[in-house]
Amino acid sequence: MPIYIALLRGINVGPHKRMKMEKLRAGCESLGLKQVATYIQSGNLVFQGPALSPASLSGKIRKRIAADFGFEVDVITRTCEELKKIIRTNPLLKEPGVDEAKLHVMFLAEPPTAEAIQKLESLTLAPDRVRVSEKEIYFYFPNGVSGSSLWKHNLDKVMSTSSTMRNWRTVCTLDRMATEMA
Repeated sequence: MPIYIALLRGINVGPHKRMKMEKLRAGCESLGLKQVATYIQSGNLVFQGPALSPASLSGKIRKRIAADFGFEVDVITRTCEELKKIIRTNPLLKEPGVDEAKLHVMFLAEPPTAEAIQKLESLTLAPDRVRVSEKEIYFYFPNGVSGSSLWKHNLDKVMSTSSTMRNWRTVCTLDRMATEMA
């Protein structure tokens, strides 16, 4: 069975959309997903599943969460191979002076339009950096996310698609978990 990584958006942040990871894992297992593992409380899943498109798996998980928890959550899924490519091709890692602790990846549900990319680039002010690649956006925020030029912008609206962001350490940890599962 292929290995996938599903990223849930906006759960267990503040008082809304609270969920226990044990119940989330059980709900995913009821879908026939195997070896379901979670990483931290912010909605990161690694699992084995049937050979379906990541979008199809996202839809199944989204429906299960709505049934189990009573609220909607955006779910963005990538294959293990896709995640490895995201890590391997991070263009910011090749730039001088980049501290990996300040790297982030935004995972998009759909590829952005040229207009959306242009708007994002115009909103990104130095010292922040942004690089877009297919359905991922790589960010370097030397002053942290809350100190970034993009902090007050609704990036889903800017990009015209649903997204969720993870720091580089989380991305690499999810990759390690997926590799160990193989």
